[in-house]
Amino acid sequence: MPLSLAETTARLTAPGAPFEMVEGEALGRRMRLWKYAASNLREPLLAAEAFGDDEFIVYQDERVSYGEFRRRVNALAAALQGQFGVAKGDRVAIAMRNLPEWPVSFFAATAIGAVAVPLNGWWTGPELHYGLADSGAKVLIADAQRWERARPRRSELTDLETVILVGTAVHPEGTVRFAELTEGEAGLPDVAIDPDDPATIFYTSGTTGFPKGALGTHRNIATNAHSLAFGRARTDLRHGRVPAALGGPAPPKGCVLLSVPFFHVTGCHSTLLPTMIGGGKLVLMYRWNPEQALELIERERVTAFGGVPGMAWQVLESPDFAKRDTSSILSIGYGGAPSAPELVKRLRQGFPQGQPGQGYGLTETSSVTTQISAEDYVDHPDSCGPAVPVCDVRVIGEAGETLPVGAVGELLIYGPNIVQGYWNKPAETAASFVDGWLRSGDLARLDDEGFIYIVDRVKDVLIRGGENVYCSEVENALYSHPAVMDATVVGLPHRVLGEEVGAAVQVAPGAALNQAELQAYLKGKLAAFKIPVRIDVRDTPLPRNANGKIMKPTVREEMLAAS
Repeated sequence: MPLSLAETTARLTAPGAPFEMVEGEALGRRMRLWKYAASNLREPLLAAEAFGDDEFIVYQDERVSYGEFRRRVNALAAALQGQFGVAKGDRVAIAMRNLPEWPVSFFAATAIGAVAVPLNGWWTGPELHYGLADSGAKVLIADAQRWERARPRRSELTDLETVILVGTAVHPEGTVRFAELTEGEAGLPDVAIDPDDPATIFYTSGTTGFPKGALGTHRNIATNAHSLAFGRARTDLRHGRVPAALGGPAPPKGCVLLSVPFFHVTGCHSTLLPTMIGGGKLVLMYRWNPEQALELIERERVTAFGGVPGMAWQVLESPDFAKRDTSSILSIGYGGAPSAPELVKRLRQGFPQGQPGQGYGLTETSSVTTQISAEDYVDHPDSCGPAVPVCDVRVIGEAGETLPVGAVGELLIYGPNIVQGYWNKPAETAASFVDGWLRSGDLARLDDEGFIYIVDRVKDVLIRGGENVYCSEVENALYSHPAVMDATVVGLPHRVLGEEVGAAVQVAPGAALNQAELQAYLKGKLAAFKIPVRIDVRDTPLPRNANGKIMKPTVREEMLAAS
């Protein structure tokens, strides 16, 4: 019989335990804090020097050791501060695909107290201009493709003083070559950084509106890394395994395949930083491709991969899956979008030696709020897990009242992972952050043990003739069909009912399926009013944004245009 969540948490967080908590103050509010979490991002960067010649980053034919990474960070940090006058609080924007120069830029900026501003690599020129202008970036570090998009309106960016280009043998007038700034030797500038100093501005994905810059602190990000470590220890202890944190066997250094962008908090806070803290290897991809992912898993002996649920489905359904050696995989983690319970079964079948897991969080929560993996995930496949101990959560009704166990309402979150607010947007900040609590915009329910179940986005609930239809419920039913590898549900306008249920699905390679067959399959699984009246069956991927989330507005527009 596994230990209860309460018993497990008590042992891991007891005085003197590795995950001890203390009452403290963050951003002027009282809350629980991890006692042994890093105080700022300089600390794990300095500690990484101990890994020396071990490989840190692999990208195509380039392999960067920890020692070389630190040398480049030191040199760039010294140049930013000394040559370009970057001071604490100045914004340094980063706009590039997942390249080895990205983490160098990120840690060079944050190590001197500057605010790193990761910009979405998929953004158009006007969108990049918006991010640069909104953040007031003093320096931009970009690859040539991103700079070409932003360059036409360079003269309008009055705050932008320096443009540093990555991966170019020559550089246009008015720009500086990245390589020239990282060739020499330098010591890391000594800067005092408080845990609540701002560290990042990450822009929300913009699936439901114009991007807002979430202003994160050093404490926010360090808290997330420690919470991830706690989650792993909790799973082990809860099911009879002694975690390394309590003296159990130390796991081998991990090798992580990064399948999401660095400019997303999942890629930065929950993949880059924890990998560096553990001395692991990070394998980068030019762009996501399930066949290349399988090739890299085999070649680099990858131990962990993930992203969003759709990526896991694509790997499992790839025609190359059976041809590749995936025996090195020990964990498959994902988040960023709801996952179907069916995915847990498929992952256990496809990776019998690996443990599936997922987490729930937002840009505004600096990534993780909840975690679930291994046996807990198998037992609760429709849950995103319990909250980490430093976070408080509650579910509220329309009048703001706290709802009882089992009731569905909006999920609110409180803790040291919650960002300061939205950069330069006081009205939006006031609407989403209330007395320190973040209004997630997600509908959820809690069970009596503390497991959280995300039901849907508040704004994505369909109301068909007065009846609420939770998109995730319909999507999970679609996913349970063996021929469906990706699915999304959208509202289609109806003159009498207001809206009807529509869906788009991608079928597995070689599978044949049509709308009528899927509708018949859903009978008995869903109430009649929840069954999509129209299902767009495709053999091509559904449109996703750079964070891997399905772009429902685009799907809806495509379906309406084709009707």
